[in-house]
Amino acid sequence: MAMDLRGHLDLLILAALRRTGPTHGYALIQALRERSDGTFDLPEGTVYPALHRLERAGLVVSAWHDGGGRRRRCYELTDQGLAALVTKQSEWQALVRGVAAVLAPTQGAAT
Repeated sequence: MAMDLRGHLDLLILAALRRTGPTHGYALIQALRERSDGTFDLPEGTVYPALHRLERAGLVVSAWHDGGGRRRRCYELTDQGLAALVTKQSEWQALVRGVAAVLAPTQGAAT
């Protein structure tokens, strides 16, 4: 089942970059998949455009690195990206609390 991540993909990428440190796109995709136990098995066509958008916004920076016989573009969280992550996490937590409150059965109500 494909999950609709609109509005949440940036949060996931920023959080993954904070956890991994500088990394290339494919390793980031793997980290998201592993950390989520396969829930976020995202295609490159979803992640790379988001990384480019985050880079244009100044939330991540990238640079080419040679290693292991391959040249790869590595992405890294900026200070502005870390601040955005903190804000997005707070917004996410408020959303989760609100959804949980709406979904929670009320006392005496049929479930």
